[in-house]
Amino acid sequence: MTRMATRSDIAASPVKGGAAPGRTPGSHSTDKEGRRRARLSRRWQRDARWSPYAFVAPFFLLFAAFGLFPLIYTGWASLHQVELTAPTDMNWVGLKNYTRIFDDDFFWNAAQNTLTIGIISTVPQLMIAMGIAHILNYKLRASTFWRVAMLAPYATSIAAATLVFVLLFGRDYGMINWALGAVGIDPIGWQDDKWPGQIAVSTIIIWRWTGYNALIYLAAMQAIPQDLYESAALDGASRWRQFLHVTLPSLRPTILFTVVVSTIGASQVFGEPLLFDPNKGASGGAEHQFQTLGLYLYEQGWINQHLGRASAIAWTMFAILIVIGLINQLISRRLRASS
Repeated sequence: MTRMATRSDIAASPVKGGAAPGRTPGSHSTDKEGRRRARLSRRWQRDARWSPYAFVAPFFLLFAAFGLFPLIYTGWASLHQVELTAPTDMNWVGLKNYTRIFDDDFFWNAAQNTLTIGIISTVPQLMIAMGIAHILNYKLRASTFWRVAMLAPYATSIAAATLVFVLLFGRDYGMINWALGAVGIDPIGWQDDKWPGQIAVSTIIIWRWTGYNALIYLAAMQAIPQDLYESAALDGASRWRQFLHVTLPSLRPTILFTVVVSTIGASQVFGEPLLFDPNKGASGGAEHQFQTLGLYLYEQGWINQHLGRASAIAWTMFAILIVIGLINQLISRRLRASS
């Protein structure tokens, strides 16, 4: 009589050579593949974490070298008496450079000239740019050509444009005086008198920046929904009323942006009055009649070589720009609240 097999009878016999079970074939390559994947995963995580900083690092390095360091150095130099010929030889004077600026008649003359040139150049510039953008917003033949032509003055260098306008505003042989003489007006000394000189400098600025602002207005106009114009037309509004009640309210943020940018640019006017001066100096004319703050800073720092005083002027201009920015923020908040 046969005996039934028990659990112990059918148990697997131990592997020859020891009691431990043998390694499954291919498990060693599987472990290597897992470790390799783990290394790649850690490397990918490090790359995803640190590569954005590596991409933006060149900008911050350049900004630290050419933006932050000069800003800190000029702030430190403004508190010292230091000459351009010996920039490391500093004598502490505290706020004397700032108090001396506010007692300087030439500083206030430059500030007044900067303000008047800014107003004369900014207001007509933005009004003309708005009109040009309104015309270009309609369907015109060769519209791309006209839009590119608007940027031609902006692409022209300041030196080339100013030298051409110097010829145009020449007292004896300039085309402007020739045209005025044709209608019975005596020749004007554009480079000798205060108001003619400031008007001439403002004309150069208007010519260079009108097309740039016109394209900004044009881009904002094309973003206005056409349904608003169609509704206004159905209500019987003419194109002029559509411009007043549809276009201008929709362009409020853009207008504010261009006003602020133009104001900041006007406070930093330098190349146009420098090259318009017949003596090609930083005095802004024989009687400082169109010397701006930028020219005054250049005159103090690089001609008179008073680096500490020039640094104080630069920080004063920086404070003025901060005030302009705060005013912009206040107006923006009020416009958003009203809308």
